[in-house]
Amino acid sequence: MIQKPRGTRDFLPEEMSRRRYVEDKLRKIFRSFGYREVQTPTFEHLELFTAKSGESIVNEMYVFRDKSGRELALRPELTAPVIRMYHEKLKREPKPLKLFYFGNCYRYDRPQKARYREFTQAGCELIGYNSDLYLAELIALAHNALKKVGLNDIELRIGNLDLVSEMLDKIGMEEKIRKEIFPLIDKKCFEEMKRILLEKGFSEGEIENLENFFDCNELEELKEFVDDESVSNFERVLSYLELFGVKDFKVDMSIVRGLDYYQGLVFEIDFPFLGAEKQICGGGCYELLSIFGKETLPTAGFAIGFDRVMIALEETSFSFPDDRIDVYVIPLSEELLGYSIEISNKLRERGFLVDIELGGREIRKALRHASNIGARNAILIGKKEFSEKKVTIRNMDTGEQKTIALDQALELIR
Repeated sequence: MIQKPRGTRDFLPEEMSRRRYVEDKLRKIFRSFGYREVQTPTFEHLELFTAKSGESIVNEMYVFRDKSGRELALRPELTAPVIRMYHEKLKREPKPLKLFYFGNCYRYDRPQKARYREFTQAGCELIGYNSDLYLAELIALAHNALKKVGLNDIELRIGNLDLVSEMLDKIGMEEKIRKEIFPLIDKKCFEEMKRILLEKGFSEGEIENLENFFDCNELEELKEFVDDESVSNFERVLSYLELFGVKDFKVDMSIVRGLDYYQGLVFEIDFPFLGAEKQICGGGCYELLSIFGKETLPTAGFAIGFDRVMIALEETSFSFPDDRIDVYVIPLSEELLGYSIEISNKLRERGFLVDIELGGREIRKALRHASNIGARNAILIGKKEFSEKKVTIRNMDTGEQKTIALDQALELIR
């Protein structure tokens, strides 16, 4: 028996209705901040993803050669493709560029709850901004978007990779060791980090200082470890958040992100109810344009794990809108089929969700089908209704039924 591949999912009609509802809400919120939608190919040249992240990322990707021998990859994320698109098509556009997207991504992870091999990302990219106010607005957008779709109990954490680098420079940590311990810091595995650093020759005192630095959650505390001016610059950006209505956030120096191209301010948004897979959004400042040449511009963005947002909403009993069919039209004889289709078309032109009995079922079975598919109303059209230019409308929830003019029926349906 052929089944869906491991790590993928099918979405039934009710699930798709919920996903489109949330997607439409996010799309409206992104647009309300001046962001415009773009779309990139599902697969790209492999080099786009290895240029900054290294060859090791190939183990986490779906990679293949096409019939001409070119190395291609299903996109594991959407930031690099958007920057590639900017370099090819949008370089001459006025700055800053505010772009957003929705799309499926693919990673060869071990499937588990809230982690799949095919998943959906929603996100925004900010290209060529000239003020940290834009950066604060970007964070506020991510925060507001998740709040407005119904996730109230979220936690915003903000870090700064420049401060992390400054701290690591002080103890003379080379790049190779940083790459080794960053995944451990990101997962808060500080005991494992300590073990590795001891093996590399770092002293107990240096490691303790490092652990205390990563444990900082107050700006004043950071000044004990790094330059005051660096902290003041970070503090200035955070102060802008209040202008956009974001007051509830935590400083977290252990945010180091999983990709090599991040630099400067970084942030993550968690929904603690999800447990181990609680992170639903991540982003910050990054540098990717250099893979295409000498051009550099301030760039920042975020990606929302759309599937985790859906799981969070469903598991917290979020009330999704009812998208039941408004009307099920039932012709009571074959000669009334043409008139019934005409009525159905009129209803659709007025924006109603309409289905029609086209299989010739007798009235009892047709009404049962209308009930089974969740129709709110049934419209019955017999010879009398046709001659009087009326319809019989039946409320499928209450069973109440009346014969009235079509315009009156429209008001009842509304």
